[in-house]
Amino acid sequence: MALVSADSRIAELLTELHQLIKQTQEERSRSEHNLVNIQKTHERMQTENKISPYYRTKLRGLYTTAKADAEAECNILRKALDKIAEIKSLLEERRIAAKIAGLYNDSEPPRKTMRRGVLMTLLQQSAMTLPLWIGKPGDKPPPLCGAIPASGDYVAKPGDKVAARVKAVDGDEQWILAEVVSYSHATNKYEVDDIDEEGKERHTLSRRRIIPLPQWKANPETDPEALFQKEQLVLALYPQTTCFYRALIHTPPQRPQDDYSVLFEDTSYADGYSPPLNVAQRYVVACKEPKKK
Repeated sequence: MALVSADSRIAELLTELHQLIKQTQEERSRSEHNLVNIQKTHERMQTENKISPYYRTKLRGLYTTAKADAEAECNILRKALDKIAEIKSLLEERRIAAKIAGLYNDSEPPRKTMRRGVLMTLLQQSAMTLPLWIGKPGDKPPPLCGAIPASGDYVAKPGDKVAARVKAVDGDEQWILAEVVSYSHATNKYEVDDIDEEGKERHTLSRRRIIPLPQWKANPETDPEALFQKEQLVLALYPQTTCFYRALIHTPPQRPQDDYSVLFEDTSYADGYSPPLNVAQRYVVACKEPKKK
C-alpha cells in the first residue's frame, strides 16, 4: 500500500516539476528582452564614447530589472531542485521498502547476486547524480557537503551509504562501502549491509566505525573551503572496487563536475604512492589515522 501511495506522490511531483521547468523557460524568455536592451545601451555608449546622465539612469533601471528577473528565475529553479530532491527521497524509500519486503517474504525466490559491472555502474551513477550544494548568498555549506563532516550527534538513516570499518576474513580490518539498515539508540550501534552483494554480510558496528558519505557535492567555484585540499590525507574508494583506502589528495576538483585526483598508498611504488587516480566527491571522506612516514 505504501508503495502505491509513493508512486502516486511521485507522479504528482513529476507533474509539478514539469510546470516549474515551463515557468523557468517563460521567465528566461521574458528577461531576454531586457538583457538585449542592456547590450544595445552599452553599444550606443561606446559609439558616442560618453556616459551621459541619461544612459546612467537608463542602465541603473535596466540592471535593477535584470537582477529582479534573475532572482525570480533562481527561486523557480530552487523549487524545481526541491521537487527533484523529494522525488529522489521517495524513490529511495520505495527501494528500501521493496528490499525489506524481499528479505522477509519467504515465498519469494532468493535474491540474485548483482553482476559486478552493474554494481560499478550504479555506484558511478550515484556519484554523478549527487546534488550540488547551491546556497543563497552568505550561506555556508552544511555538514555532509563535500569534505565537511557530519555533526557529532548525527545518525545516518536507513538506506544511507557509509564507509564502514569491518574485519575481513583474514582478520585484518578494512573500510568498505556499506548501506545503513538500522541504528539502535540503546546500544549506539549500527547495522549495515556490505554494498557488494557477493559478500551478503550484515555487520553490527559502533558509531566510531562508521563515516557517513557526503550528501552534496561542494562547488569549487563558490565553496572551495568545503573541499579536501592538496596533500590532505583521506579515505577514497579505489576505482572499480567497494573498498576505501588511504590516499593523499593530488588535485581537488576545479569545477563542479570534476572528481578529486588522489594518490593511493601503495608500497609497490618507489615513493609509496600510486599514480594519480580520479575519485568522485561522493566517495572521498576524512581519514582520522595519522599519515604514514
